[in-house]
Amino acid sequence: MREKIKTFTSKRVFGLTATQIIILLVLVVMLFFFSDSSVTKRIRYENRIRGLESQIEFYRNQTDIDKDKLKELQSNKDDLEKFARENYLMKKENEDIFIVD
Repeated sequence: MREKIKTFTSKRVFGLTATQIIILLVLVVMLFFFSDSSVTKRIRYENRIRGLESQIEFYRNQTDIDKDKLKELQSNKDDLEKFARENYLMKKENEDIFIVD
């Protein structure tokens, strides 16, 4: 049994014994998977970045839509009045409003 262990540890690959290679592999695995900059954390961060970038794109599009609507409301008084009546329940003098749900 001891002879097998000696032959296992005495073989050299790239100038390293089998035990040294195993230790190096364990250290590399620990660095890649259990450190602060591990592979799993990096994948999670990349997914979060993609999600945030899609949110940025959504809000940019929403901003463009809102700017167009604002220009339309500022340019046409009738549309502004209609918007105020529908969204803010504003009314003219001598006018009654009935809210139906």
